[in-house]
Amino acid sequence: MALKKADKTAIITRFHKNAKDTGSPEVQIALLTNRINQLVDHLKGHKQDNHSRRGLLRMVGERRRHLTYLSKKDATRYKEIVANLGLRK
Repeated sequence: MALKKADKTAIITRFHKNAKDTGSPEVQIALLTNRINQLVDHLKGHKQDNHSRRGLLRMVGERRRHLTYLSKKDATRYKEIVANLGLRK
């Protein structure tokens, strides 16, 4: 279920600010979104997996907190990340 190193590196290089940036809100939101999408696909086939469902809810909450922080800190960066990841409809 974990991200492969190549996938994680690709996500980081797409959303980073500089070469060593792995902790900015954009990178963290993008990584969480990828993991959430993988877990949603897993839960479609394994409907009774409540342990993974709890982890999914925790990740969604963590992503929501990062998005709230980013929206308060810099609204333009928030709008860009939401548009790039297609989160809000």
